[in-house]
Amino acid sequence: MIAQIFAVVIFLAMFILIITEVWERHIVTLGCALLTLVLVFGLCMHSPSAIIETLNIHSIFSPGFWHTAGEASEASAGINWETIVFIAGMMIMVEGMANSGFFRWLCMKIAKLVKYQIIPIFITFMLLSFVLAMFIDSITVILFLAAVTVELSQLLKFNPVPMILAEIFCANLGGSATMCGDPPNIIIGTSLGFSFADFVTNTGLIAVIALVLVVIYFYFIFRKELTENARKIDPSTLPDPEEAIVSKKGFTISCVIFLCAVVLLVTHSQTGLTVSCIGVFIAAVTLITSGKDALDLLKKVDYKTLLFFVGLFVVVGGLEQTGILTILAGFIGKVSGGNLKVMIAIIIWVSAVASAFIDNIPFAATMIPVIDSLAAAQGIDISILAWALAMGTDIGGSATPIGASANVVGIATAAKSGHMIKWGKYCKAMAPATILVVLVSMLMIYARYL
Repeated sequence: MIAQIFAVVIFLAMFILIITEVWERHIVTLGCALLTLVLVFGLCMHSPSAIIETLNIHSIFSPGFWHTAGEASEASAGINWETIVFIAGMMIMVEGMANSGFFRWLCMKIAKLVKYQIIPIFITFMLLSFVLAMFIDSITVILFLAAVTVELSQLLKFNPVPMILAEIFCANLGGSATMCGDPPNIIIGTSLGFSFADFVTNTGLIAVIALVLVVIYFYFIFRKELTENARKIDPSTLPDPEEAIVSKKGFTISCVIFLCAVVLLVTHSQTGLTVSCIGVFIAAVTLITSGKDALDLLKKVDYKTLLFFVGLFVVVGGLEQTGILTILAGFIGKVSGGNLKVMIAIIIWVSAVASAFIDNIPFAATMIPVIDSLAAAQGIDISILAWALAMGTDIGGSATPIGASANVVGIATAAKSGHMIKWGKYCKAMAPATILVVLVSMLMIYARYL
């Protein structure tokens, strides 16, 4: 009981300190992680095993960290080193692509195709973010698109923040459409026996319909902000996109590496290669082909963001180890009382709210046995509860800056270019969009399955 209280207090303290921005967020999460290890696991639980399990260092040295035979390795407790290693690898790849002039070339190419009109660029990037995230991890999508957006904003003199926020949301929404789009979907699919096609025809349909509403929503709330400070650009004064390429050889290599990353990520469930293995491979190839620039690429990695994730995973691990997430999951079964409509509503809204503040991977893993037992006890088709869980966990994370990995990465990319995204600014735009999509998802599940 005392351990549970301390775990909750530490989590709430971390949350408040991140919001108030008293200290840098990686310092906050690492400090709270240390308190979790010492106070919760050490003094209260007297459990060295809880510390070992949460730090999860042993997973790095296991064969499953690099190659799996179909099991959902993402469900492991504590620090998800696969995510950390993958993000680091993608950061190196993105920096290598930036050095070759890839992003500048791409943004100039897109700008030219839409005749340098900001709103068409805005809509195009939202759709692109959604489609890419259906097959590629949303983290990679945002690393890629946010860098392009910042580059483009410098050329056309507009504020990149609205565009980055819209891209983040659409990436998280796109991830909900397929089994490989988001880690919770991988866990749900492998645990309950759903295929790629099952997700496309169920959550995919919901996501596409929601996308239409989301594009309209962001257009109306951001169109003024995007255009008010933008300058009319004479196309003849801008350089040709081809001039952005620093080195044709480096550009070609960057494109090949990126395409390899896409293919490996799309096919990783078939090949058995984990995202950590793919991240290390892509980083290694990027560094090797960069030659003398390799050290510079390593220096440009956003280590503060990686440390932020490490601390966050440990604090959430405190909630796992003390049973807080299990209590939360059990509450759903008790309150629903066998009513399927109430059950769906509770699962999707509780999942969404929880995923806005804690990592959705352990939450999804915790909820799976709950919905399994609910379906068995009530004689309900488990797929209905699974789609509610998937949409809630996938979309709920968009509501806050710490709710999903893509959010953290997108905000960090904006900050590197001097554009700070505060909690107030983020939540004002993203929370209503999240509520809208969750509501649409619930109504569509009602209409289709009840």
